Amino acid sequence: MKHKAEPKRPVFVQTEGPRAAGDDRWRQVGEEEAQVAYRMTFDNELSGGTQTVREFEDEFRKLCQTKYCMSVCNGSSALYAAYFGVGLGPGDEIICPSYTWICTMGPALLLGARPVFCEIDPETLLADPADIRRRITPRTRAIVVVHLWGWVCDMDAIMEIGRERGIPVIEDCSHAHGARYKGRPVGSIGDVGAFSLQGSKPVSAGEGGMVVSNNDEYFERAVLVSQCNRMGGLDLVTTRYAEYQPLGLGMKFRSHPLGMGIALVQLRKLDELNQGRRQWVETVEAGLAEVPCLSPLRRYEGAEPAGFYGFPVMYDAGALNGLPRERLLEALNGAGAKAGGSGYPLLHLLPLFARGFDIFTRNRGPLCGDYAGYQRGDLPGTEGAHDRMVFLRVATDPEPALAERYVEAIKAGVARVSEL
Repeated sequence: MKHKAEPKRPVFVQTEGPRAAGDDRWRQVGEEEAQVAYRMTFDNELSGGTQTVREFEDEFRKLCQTKYCMSVCNGSSALYAAYFGVGLGPGDEIICPSYTWICTMGPALLLGARPVFCEIDPETLLADPADIRRRITPRTRAIVVVHLWGWVCDMDAIMEIGRERGIPVIEDCSHAHGARYKGRPVGSIGDVGAFSLQGSKPVSAGEGGMVVSNNDEYFERAVLVSQCNRMGGLDLVTTRYAEYQPLGLGMKFRSHPLGMGIALVQLRKLDELNQGRRQWVETVEAGLAEVPCLSPLRRYEGAEPAGFYGFPVMYDAGALNGLPRERLLEALNGAGAKAGGSGYPLLHLLPLFARGFDIFTRNRGPLCGDYAGYQRGDLPGTEGAHDRMVFLRVATDPEPALAERYVEAIKAGVARVSEL
């Protein structure tokens, strides 16, 4: 009997368009990721908790220094599993900064929980612990904080609130792969951590997410709601939900093995990515000392940013005689210093949250009934900071002296409008 010959494995050659002089040489995905995807496809490693999936979960768990770790299909499902894990449900409130991506809050809505938006610290753009404390009510069931753009929240103050009031804290670490707070990896400090592995994230699976925790009950509930037909393979540490294995609640948020294979390659490049981006950010921030109208974000003591999914700085219009931010952005881009506006819209001003929505029809759900909604002026600190943000470019492996030339372009753009 003749055996069918194995197809010749191709060598993938990454094709690139021409790069501008002084460009970033980093490429998010290269030949190694393509080879992994080919091998896994040929080996039919296409579904379930395969060897590669488990290998990635183990390495990611070690990165986060947590007892437990599981992969899911995206960052939104990671947050859904985390919220379900801590018991968030109908009639509950969850405190969340308004300045974040909508997917931080979307999963909570589908669990029937109502958002309570809190202020950000205008010097850090991160959740303000003092305002979190002010917004707690008897219905508060969870607090979610976001390590936005890779910068790290004031976790001591936030965890103190959570412990005092018996409220679980979820860390949304979608931008902050590898970041730390006083030596501890983000995701391991709160009760549950959630990560996105979306295509542009520091560690990418194309689409993917991770849930990490040190809490047996919260993690096992997260497994229960997300890992249909893989539950038993996660080696749950108690017998609490043994009778529901392996089907759980019949919900399948399982990760795609091909994505986890790609993410495994990406994870092993994370230190290099963070080193390059950190050096870029620090070089540019140092250069801003000579640009009075732009100032770096303040970092909390012990915070070590990473991931650097974005590079926000704060604009002081008073230093340019009240010049509108849009005019400054035009000048910066005209001088070759790529820059943009506020990154994300404020959630409390989106129609969904400002006016409410009958999510489940027939006047049911968290955003209808006695839902009061929001309007401009409800979060003045956040709104004021949002109007002052300027986003600078991020480079991972810049060609020599690119950061210095970028700073000079910023200075040139500011000089142009200073003369007006």
